[in-house]
Amino acid sequence: MSGSLWLKPGTTQDTLPVIPRQRHGHRTPATVPAPPAAGGVLAADPLDELAHRLDALAAVAVHPDEIAAILESDGMTDDHIRLTYGRPDSFALAEDLYARTERRHPAPEAQPADPWHTGLAGCLLRGLVFALPGLAYVLGAPLLAAGPGRYGLPPGTVPLFAGAVTGWVWNQALAHRAYTWLGLGDRHAAVRALLTGAPAGALAGAAVAVAAAGPGERPAALFGAGQALYLAAATVLLVLGRERALLTALLPLAGAVPAFRHDLPEPLRIALLLLSLAATTGFAALVLRPGLRRGARGRGGPPFAASLPYGLFGLGSGLLVLYAGADAVIALTLSMGPAEWLLHRFRAAGLARLRLLTTAYEFRRAVTGTLARCLGGYLAVLFVLTVGAALLWPGAAAVSVPRVVSLLLVGAVLWLGLLLQAFGAVASAAVVCLLAAAAQGLAQAFAPAAGPAAAGAAAGTLCVLSCVLLVRPTAHRC
Repeated sequence: MSGSLWLKPGTTQDTLPVIPRQRHGHRTPATVPAPPAAGGVLAADPLDELAHRLDALAAVAVHPDEIAAILESDGMTDDHIRLTYGRPDSFALAEDLYARTERRHPAPEAQPADPWHTGLAGCLLRGLVFALPGLAYVLGAPLLAAGPGRYGLPPGTVPLFAGAVTGWVWNQALAHRAYTWLGLGDRHAAVRALLTGAPAGALAGAAVAVAAAGPGERPAALFGAGQALYLAAATVLLVLGRERALLTALLPLAGAVPAFRHDLPEPLRIALLLLSLAATTGFAALVLRPGLRRGARGRGGPPFAASLPYGLFGLGSGLLVLYAGADAVIALTLSMGPAEWLLHRFRAAGLARLRLLTTAYEFRRAVTGTLARCLGGYLAVLFVLTVGAALLWPGAAAVSVPRVVSLLLVGAVLWLGLLLQAFGAVASAAVVCLLAAAAQGLAQAFAPAAGPAAAGAAAGTLCVLSCVLLVRPTAHRC
């Protein structure tokens, strides 16, 4: 507390006596009213003067103990209180001050800007640009059919699978590093990180796709190389908030819609794919141009090891999505828009509860309810999208209760994993997702009926982790 609070107008601290040191080695501030000098005149009631000086603080106190804490923190001892104010101790003096002062609470401050508020339209746009690349596989299906196929998988699956997984791991870690720079307010450093990381990720994904290609799978390897380039360019645009540019670049893929029912000429398929890829890469190059300028390097960036768990989470979640099947992939990718919006709603609701609730029990109960509603809302959206994809996607598996339940469990794993990642618990989410992906792989190979059980165990584990970690007020403080 500032010493000026205790000074009457027209006085200075130099004119007030110094009180000797008290307990804990603290000096009683010169702001405490001192007993009058010999021959001085004592006011009718010094408590009136003290009440006037502490009026602003006492008016907002909800209990006399708050005023007692203020008196003691400023060095008022019981001896001084008895001598000056005639009260036995600080608590008695605080009760008198509390009784003398009318309760006046200040008008509520303007609601602070909610950093987690985001519009549903923007999140739906992101969900759309997540899903549109799936049309590229419709256009490329005849090109990928070459080759005998391996490991019981359709032709071209292995190089595409290997290149996609490499891209997911690399670009998830790269996105974390770039977002960290953006969080530090250094957009130029984020651009530089993407400028160096995105081409490296594209080369790595393309190299893995080519290396994994078998005899007769050269078209699939080339498609995988293009896929790696697209993933790198799309990461740049999404991290830097250029969703509309990415949507524009993906519009040529809408030419795949007639391919659901009719056979398109191969040159047209290739032209649509190359046009979309060139547009995506060109837009990414444009937004990265500022990173080519020389400038002072930013400081305080994350260590590279800090981005590794994010890459592993991308690996685990990507494998879970691939195991779900083509129509399920469409439903899951489309659901990422509503999923992102619900994640923001959960964060915003947590911050609102911090301002409104006064006990830890009330906060835990409110956050748990919000978590259940957000997860339930996401699963409802995913259910609708799953049924729609099964009805509209060519060759999709028929809708059945076991299949829908399995997909909803995978969706719960992904959403809860993203939620924990948003709160910094990415290592736990990555471990659970990797174990779930491994269990799903083993189940598909040896016991397909065990797949839902593995996804259910992972969803339950992440649900428990979320309830334990995210109901604490400290987890929501920015």
